[in-house]
Amino acid sequence: MAFVVTLFATAAPAGAHPFGDPQTVAVAPDAAHPEVVHVRWRVGGADDLTLLGVALGLLPQDRVMLDGAVFFHDSDAATIAPSGEFTAYLLRQITVESAGQACAGTLTPPADLARSGVTIDYTCPGPVGAVAVTVRTLTDLNPAYRTLATGPDGARAVYTSEQPRHDWVLGDAPPPTTADLGRSAAVQLSAVIGGVLVAALAALLCRRWARGRQVIA
Repeated sequence: MAFVVTLFATAAPAGAHPFGDPQTVAVAPDAAHPEVVHVRWRVGGADDLTLLGVALGLLPQDRVMLDGAVFFHDSDAATIAPSGEFTAYLLRQITVESAGQACAGTLTPPADLARSGVTIDYTCPGPVGAVAVTVRTLTDLNPAYRTLATGPDGARAVYTSEQPRHDWVLGDAPPPTTADLGRSAAVQLSAVIGGVLVAALAALLCRRWARGRQVIA
């Protein structure tokens, strides 16, 4: 009986809830280093963090019951945060690309993973104006998980298992795409052609005006 009391005094059961508080992601540029992008990830519920710890082999399997109930401890975050398995998981499930090239991610084990989350610093090949960020955290455990994301200037997005990728504008304006360059070239070409036509029409009218003066004379 004493064992049962101790168990429930140190652990709180909850069902793993992909439909509960969602995990969040915040994307931000680095003001001092234009090639660096910061992505801050935070889990939605403590039981989701425990579920991830079990999946990564960092916590015992019996912390998840057959009916889906999860027994989490306050110490779970402290066990998961400094582990190499957790670091590798985040770098595998959250990726950043700039101009089609992968950005290298690094992270420092957080002091309070459950409350503050963890920030990953991505260093891209060069200064970035826009990036493509892919988030697949927890959806490998259950595709019903969602991630609410925020970016510069109040930009928002929702990541799902079906839509794990989103483009974020980090600078004052997005870099030109191939379509943009094509439209720009077409506009410039149209302007040149229009100018030539106007000049030709003006020359024709001048010649007709000159011939009319000669006939009158």
